[in-house]
Amino acid sequence: MHTTVGIIGGGPSGLLLARLLHRAGIDSVVLERRDRAYVEQRQRAGILEQATVDVLRAAGAGERLDREGMPHDGIELRFGGRAHRIDFPELTGGRRVWVYAQTEVVKDLIALQLAEGGPLHFGAEVRTVEGVDTDRPVIRYLHEGREQTLTCDYVVGCDGFHGVARSAVPEAERRTYERTYPYSWLGILADAPPVFEELIYAHSERGFALASMRSEAVSRLYLQVPNGTDPDDWPDERIWDELDARLSLDADPGWRLERGPVTAKSVLPMRSSVTEPMRYGRLFLAGDAAHIVPPTGAKGLNLAAADVTVLARALAHLKDTGSDRLLEAYSATCLERVWRAEHFSYSMTTTLHADPAQSPFETKLQLSQLDRVAASRHAAAELAENYTGLPFGAIPSEAP
Repeated sequence: MHTTVGIIGGGPSGLLLARLLHRAGIDSVVLERRDRAYVEQRQRAGILEQATVDVLRAAGAGERLDREGMPHDGIELRFGGRAHRIDFPELTGGRRVWVYAQTEVVKDLIALQLAEGGPLHFGAEVRTVEGVDTDRPVIRYLHEGREQTLTCDYVVGCDGFHGVARSAVPEAERRTYERTYPYSWLGILADAPPVFEELIYAHSERGFALASMRSEAVSRLYLQVPNGTDPDDWPDERIWDELDARLSLDADPGWRLERGPVTAKSVLPMRSSVTEPMRYGRLFLAGDAAHIVPPTGAKGLNLAAADVTVLARALAHLKDTGSDRLLEAYSATCLERVWRAEHFSYSMTTTLHADPAQSPFETKLQLSQLDRVAASRHAAAELAENYTGLPFGAIPSEAP
């Protein structure tokens, strides 16, 4: 079997790329090693930048998002017993974000791909990627008990940091920059109404806390915990009590979260990683295969969407003009945005979390920075512009 673009990984980046290529008249095949039920239930990100929403709409995948997604015009910072709201539209010229879980984005894109797009194979375990430095790369994979081969003009790795695609780039040709943080997040899903109508990011001497949501009846909540924490060591009541303590305000000392059944609980390690370059021969890396950000800045899914939008635009340009100029620039174009998002995510993380080795001096520096965001329109605008995201640029138009 042959296709123009072989896509390894059926998560949001691989599926969105396939959708954009389909609308640009470019054929592709998506290979996903997990089954459909697993992919549609994977809990990941929940915040979509303005540009991510724009590209989903342009790709024809915005109908349910517009109906069920929750637009947010800001976030609340809590620190030193006080609260300060960051107004996104007022500070960015109208941009906002949406709460719409990655699981829902994936469901929408799968449904569209199966109804209109090219082949999407679940349970397809890619074994090797060969010949990426030639004009006819080969993907070898196991599907339905049979060894199969897919030849491509181009291969795109959307299969994560530990995926086959990233390892297909020779070690001598790639460099990875990493940072591991000395804490993790304990995250829960709870059948309880959200704490607030927008997200709350809380700095506390006890550690960071984040109050988010998945719907008007389901809350997504996080606590900073030590690395290596076992979720079973945190009974539900202990989690709720700690959230109350970290989210409390001096002006309302009796305030408490509305509690409900905890339906999921997990620990998420925190790290930053960037692999350069994001292209080797005819192999392109996108999403977590190329970069990982701590979730504090809500950038993971949005960076992946930006990558594949840039790549789809470059492939459409090649198809329409015969020029590979944009393909040649893919890595440099994406990395400019990636490093900006890495810096923002790093800044949010290190400003809001309490490092176990942190001195009182460093805590005062964190509070000083948060005070500046609260007092300075310029500092608040910098946060708002980065949080709502940089524009992706032009989106490939649908082929006639």
